[in-house]
Amino acid sequence: MNSSESTGLTILILAAVVLVAVVSNRLSERIRVPAPFLFLVCAAAVSDFFPAVGKAVPIGLVEQVVTVALIVILFDGGLGIGWGRFRAAAVPIVSLGVAGTILTTGAVTLLAHFACDLSWRTALLLGAALAPTDPAVVFSVLGRREITGRTGTILEGESGTNDPVGIALMVALLGAGGSTGAQVGQILVTFVEQMAVGVAVGAVGGFALLWFIRKVPLPGAGLHPVRALAGAGVIYGAATVAHGSGFLAVLVAGVLLGDESVPYRLEIRQVCSALASLAEIVVFVALGATIGLEALGRDNAWLIGLVLAVLLAFVVRPLLVGPLLLPVRMRHGERAFVLWAGLKGAVPILLGGFAISAGVPDSRRIYEIIFMVVAFSVLVQGGSIGFAAKRLGVPMEETTPTPWSFGVRLPHEPVGTRHYTVKAGDDADGTTLGDVVTNGDVWVSTVLRDGHLLPMSPDTVLRPRDELLLVSGEAEEGAKAAGDDEAGAEPENEDGTGDERPGEDGPR
Repeated sequence: MNSSESTGLTILILAAVVLVAVVSNRLSERIRVPAPFLFLVCAAAVSDFFPAVGKAVPIGLVEQVVTVALIVILFDGGLGIGWGRFRAAAVPIVSLGVAGTILTTGAVTLLAHFACDLSWRTALLLGAALAPTDPAVVFSVLGRREITGRTGTILEGESGTNDPVGIALMVALLGAGGSTGAQVGQILVTFVEQMAVGVAVGAVGGFALLWFIRKVPLPGAGLHPVRALAGAGVIYGAATVAHGSGFLAVLVAGVLLGDESVPYRLEIRQVCSALASLAEIVVFVALGATIGLEALGRDNAWLIGLVLAVLLAFVVRPLLVGPLLLPVRMRHGERAFVLWAGLKGAVPILLGGFAISAGVPDSRRIYEIIFMVVAFSVLVQGGSIGFAAKRLGVPMEETTPTPWSFGVRLPHEPVGTRHYTVKAGDDADGTTLGDVVTNGDVWVSTVLRDGHLLPMSPDTVLRPRDELLLVSGEAEEGAKAAGDDEAGAEPENEDGTGDERPGEDGPR
């Protein structure tokens, strides 16, 4: 086989894997097994049957791949949360993300040492690796069901916060290399430095990226998502070089950008979400490919992992992390769901790779234990997420795919427009369109019902889940102002047309 044929075969295999992964959620719905678990176990089985596969995927490569994947996942998570949602749930997010991570690390350390007879050093590293959660797995196992209300925001925010906290803690532990008093102080200083620099670089980088997106036009729509992701990479790199948490910086930047009006906002979100979903798949496949199932039998790694996974789910998180939610106004069912849905995912994989790369004694065993904990978490907790949400009364909505788009592109940022969804029992439910337009300064541009455009008349009665595009007098004033600006402006090109303006975006 010549080089071109070998390259073709490699591309064929990789593309086939991606195609299988993309449609895996449909298979997951049929057999009631979470898709991430399928990736994990199938990749491990392949590395057992074909040992060359495992050798071809070294831990160092996995560490690099997972790092890039986490940049995309955390940036997309920040965009999805936005500053408004984060601010509304800031107390539980920060308490779970910071205090919850530290408490979990300490508890797992004690359990791993006393219950599983691991050395203090190994137990501490394992505790730091297993502390972060990954609600991205939650939303992948939910399929087309979406958690509504503050519960979903808390889950996303906790994951986004405790991922950088866990990573910073692991970096500090590996840098210290021991447990003497001086080294404990060094761990604390390094941890605080990672957090502080990460927040600062993320805030500055987020505002700088926002300015860059708004003020610097690009020649094509497809370049806008590329610029946003490249900006996230720059922010990560700048924070890391400055000895801060690059992952926290990326999350902060995403949160600051999430609610802002920017050109091609919808396209940026769609591309980031698609790549984040693919990145999650890549992470689980990478973990599976680097560890064979037969390796779990050595040194009782499978048993230790199973014991820690059960204790984490049923003891540590409810008893230690649960009290952190008591000051938050939530129903008992929602509180219980947040605690049960603290799944393990990409970050423990990365932290296990950190331990191996640092040459820590017992690092391979740590990696194998992490595999077992993640597998249990995804299969048992992830597989019961839908059932738990239903029994605990957590509100969920079926998300109907909408593959067709109807809209217009505007050369200026729309002013005075608002997208409104009618909810059961609110003021608009049961009223007519004529009632909605209470004065001459507001009118209804479009109404969608059950995914279809609804013919409008003043007597049209609104129902729950109807979607309205409202336009106010501010839009007309904005259009007049834009027209006045253009009337006095010189054409930028010889043919009299102007370049793309930074405010370009469709109605939101």
